[in-house]
Amino acid sequence: MAHVVHANPSGHAANRMQGAQGTQRAQLAHDEGRFGRVAIVHDWLVSYAGSEKVLEQIIRMFPSADLFSIVDFFPEEHREALGGKHASTSFIQRLPRAKSKYRAYLPLMPLAVEQFDLSGYDLVISSSHAVAKGVLTGPNQVHVSYVHSPIRYAWDLQHQYLDEAGLRRGLKSWLARSLLHYMRIWDQRTAHGVDAFVANSGFVARRIRKVYGSEATVIYPPVDVERFGLGAQHDDFYLIASRMVPYKRIPLIVEAFAAMPEKRLVVIGDGPDFERCKTLATLNVALLGYQPDDVLIDHMQRARAFVFAAEEDFGISVVEAQACGRPVIAYGRGGARETVVESHDPERATGLFFDEQSVDAIVDAVARFEAHAPFRPEVCRHNAQRFTAERFRRDFLGIIERSVEANRGTDEKPSIVRRWRSA
Repeated sequence: MAHVVHANPSGHAANRMQGAQGTQRAQLAHDEGRFGRVAIVHDWLVSYAGSEKVLEQIIRMFPSADLFSIVDFFPEEHREALGGKHASTSFIQRLPRAKSKYRAYLPLMPLAVEQFDLSGYDLVISSSHAVAKGVLTGPNQVHVSYVHSPIRYAWDLQHQYLDEAGLRRGLKSWLARSLLHYMRIWDQRTAHGVDAFVANSGFVARRIRKVYGSEATVIYPPVDVERFGLGAQHDDFYLIASRMVPYKRIPLIVEAFAAMPEKRLVVIGDGPDFERCKTLATLNVALLGYQPDDVLIDHMQRARAFVFAAEEDFGISVVEAQACGRPVIAYGRGGARETVVESHDPERATGLFFDEQSVDAIVDAVARFEAHAPFRPEVCRHNAQRFTAERFRRDFLGIIERSVEANRGTDEKPSIVRRWRSA
């Protein structure tokens, strides 16, 4: 006769549940003992992309923190990256078509983020590329803001944004310009509520200095280097993998390789520019559309080189390609200047740059790449290991500790922050 085991709240499952609850309570007590109550604010949660990977590591550092976001339509299959958390959201979450058209509510976002009541928190951490840094905090609270970029389309990229949106002239253009003017005023004013700025690159730190008049500490975003293993050997194709949005300049790369019919290009990704790429593609260009991670990694490991034509704030894919041992041919502006090493020394070189976003410049760069001494996969990977998640957590925690200590140093209360030490 089969022995039936009945579920019992006092059995092993219940013990595990109680153990997990005990661990969570212990973590909460530990966090509150060091930093008080912690709130984390992110702009919007709709996809698992670069800024969300930063958020993932911040949540790992503060698993008991409360999470806030303008909207939360995060894919449930990736919810574990947020520690299983659901964010407290703004009124925009409940507006019509917010899931697909949340960006259309940009004019309301400053108001929305200011409605989060964070008065009960001691430490506020914002992860901001739009409005998250604008949360309201008081003089006895510490606000550390990790800035992926000041609002790009409101500042130095305004004219590019208006061109791409077809808003150069007319009434809609003037309405858009008025909105962006208002966003700039609000964005600059709310910078005064931040105690410490952290930038994801030196490029963004210079933006912060120009826009907010504040200095920022550079802490590069975390890259999952271990997931992108070293490729043993390469095939004879070049690779670009990216969302196909205008500033990524994917059609430009396709057009350049159309002018080099003897060289193969593989393009992974989809987006608004996909149809334009199809129009420009020749027989030597393969457009694969969206591909799962295993296919992406396989192509990165086998590519001759990774091609990158965007002026990006940081550029995680550039580091991922190097983690696979692949050199990079990149536009020489923005974050790529900080992640790719151009050198005649084979013990340092991980790629080379082109100076303008044009077909001729990319064609010339590919020719120079093929004439260059072979790039060493182990050198590329070693360079990528500067950007690990462990390094991010260590450096970011150091900034938070110093900010909390500085704030409490102005109090009459003795500091209760103890220095964190790595194991």
